[in-house]
Formats: sequence, C-alpha cells, structure tokens
Amino acid sequence: MNHKRVERIWRQEGLKVPSRHKKRGRLYLNDGSCIRLRACWPNHVWSYDFVAERLKDGTKIRTLTVVDEYTRECLSLRTGYALKSDNVMAVLTELFTTRGIPDHIRSDNGSEFTAHSIRQWLTGLGVKTLYIEPGSPWENGYNESFNGRLRDECLNAESFHTLKEAQIILEQWRHHYNHIRPHTSPGYKPPAPLTRMKEGASAYAPAPSFMPIHTPLCNLNTGPTNGG
Repeated sequence: MNHKRVERIWRQEGLKVPSRHKKRGRLYLNDGSCIRLRACWPNHVWSYDFVAERLKDGTKIRTLTVVDEYTRECLSLRTGYALKSDNVMAVLTELFTTRGIPDHIRSDNGSEFTAHSIRQWLTGLGVKTLYIEPGSPWENGYNESFNGRLRDECLNAESFHTLKEAQIILEQWRHHYNHIRPHTSPGYKPPAPLTRMKEGASAYAPAPSFMPIHTPLCNLNTGPTNGG
C-alpha cells in the first residue's frame, strides 16, 4: 500500500492529511558538519544560553551559562528568578572586565540576547553576534553540550530549597568543572587547571565553601588567648 492510497483513505474517512513540507538543504563541510565559525583561540568565540530549573517548592529559576568554545571553560553560571537582557548585560560586563572582550558571541534568538540595547552595546564594543537558525540548537553545540552535562551531573542530582542554595551549589560545580574535572578535548585535562603539574603528578583543589570563617577563641595548647 503506497502513500497515495493511504491519503485517499484518510480523506474518505474525513481525516486531515498532513501537508508536505519542502525539504530544506544545508551547507556542510567535507566531514559532514554544518558550516559555522569555529573557535581558534581563547576569547575567539563565546556562547551563552539559559537553563531552567525549579526549587523544591516549585518556584522557577533560570541559570545563564557562558562558555568559551575554545578552552571549554565555563566563564559564568548566573542564577536568578527572572533573568532579562539587563542581567545578561551585567554578566557580560563583569566578564569583559576580568576576561577581556571576545571577538564573537554565539546564542539562540531569545529576547534576552536579541534585545536592541544589548545588540547595540555589543556592536559598540566590537563584539560580533552569531545568532543560530531558529529551531536549530545543534548550531550552538558547545553550549548545548555543556548544558547537558550541567543537568546530568548537577541539576538532576541536587534538590534546591532556596535560590541561595542553588547559587552556591552551582558555583561549586563550576569550580570542579573548570579546575578539577578532566575533559577529553584538552587531552584529559581541566579547562583551567589551578596549577601546572609535572607529568604523573596529581592535585586536588577544594571548591569554595562560601561559609564564614570562624576564628578560634582559644589555643588548645596554651589555653584561652585572652588569658582568662
């Protein structure tokens, strides 16, 4: 039974026949990958996107993820209740000050990234925006891959009761991802190791605790420090 007979039967039964869509062609490289700007040095191409999550009570939160596509380093994880274009601009301002200004920045067509204010601001700084085709998340592959790891290794494994707790845990995970966790692309090394180790050596760098440092009130060997 061919498709024409199936469509005729559908019409006889009063069913709607799905309309045929013209196939869309794409440009590909010799290795089969889509043509896109590939990062060739640090700060060449950054990419950013949002990841949605909920607190224990069901409150929605969002995390802005910023990744350097060349080094694979996660530059920022900013978490809040409602992040808008102003929040995106604030995160980028902080990163531009501490990391330098990238040549390009890749994103989808979300309103937070395509707002006139942020596009005009980036253009004034000399940053070229790379917007992917709507409905084509694979064109932002590095960031999508990172977001998948973030969800598998952290978001799906943790239960957040407050926004502050989510911010602390996500920042600790980012520290581990950047400085400790080995990655295949850089030769099974972290994207931003804290120290350069000799061959065969290993090191462990503790994540930031974000807890207040308590000064001991007495010396265990000599007694109270105030002489009381």
